[in-house]
Amino acid sequence: MALENAQISSAIVEANEYPDLITRYAIEAVPKIVINDRVEMLGAQPESTLVAQVVESVRQAAPTPEGP
Repeated sequence: MALENAQISSAIVEANEYPDLITRYAIEAVPKIVINDRVEMLGAQPESTLVAQVVESVRQAAPTPEGP
């Protein structure tokens, strides 16, 4: 997705080299996918699941319209 959209970025991190990230994200298994610090998934995921979770993360981050 990051290759197709400039607004999406991704990074692969060797967790053993960053113990602070292990603690921050409570990593107990790999791979662990974290999207916008809102959605976390363990294990390899099918593309459809990953896309759905990216959309959900964006939805959570979107401001809600104020009511009357």
